[in-house]
Amino acid sequence: MPGFVLQAAPVPVDEVIPSVRVGFTVSRKVGNAVVRNRVRRRLREVARLVIGQARPDLDYVLIGRQGALKRDFTVLQQELVEALKRLKALAVATP
Repeated sequence: MPGFVLQAAPVPVDEVIPSVRVGFTVSRKVGNAVVRNRVRRRLREVARLVIGQARPDLDYVLIGRQGALKRDFTVLQQELVEALKRLKALAVATP
């Protein structure tokens, strides 16, 4: 996605955690500390709103890109949902 990269890895077998875990990272290439923190805050909020739809048996890492600053917030949300779909990481809804 233009604003971020999403990575997923299975939760280690010895850890039983009922919630979804998410990590955030933004490299210096994105900008100075102020810019990196702004990107991290935007990604954290997008994850807070969307990550409830994700599978809890996976850990997630969002790697921020410069595009995260210029993207509309709703577009970032849609892109996170799309990234979860591509990773087949959306939780299955039970009827």
